[in-house]
Amino acid sequence: MIADRVRAIWCAELKVDEVADDDDFFALGGHSVVLARIQLTLLDELGVEVPMDQLFRNSTVGALSSYLEAKGLTP
Repeated sequence: MIADRVRAIWCAELKVDEVADDDDFFALGGHSVVLARIQLTLLDELGVEVPMDQLFRNSTVGALSSYLEAKGLTP
């Protein structure tokens, strides 16, 4: 499931144990530098390039997962 993979990336980059589908990236302490690392990890691990503006717009695991699925990414 895409959400599980996105969640794992967020947990690693934000250095937290858990992230719920509706937790906001910025409320969890995320900032642009962490977002850039997530962008690179998504490319490395999932093979998908996500534009930075989409990462800002889709600031929850649920929203980003939905965006990736709409773009055709499958687990």
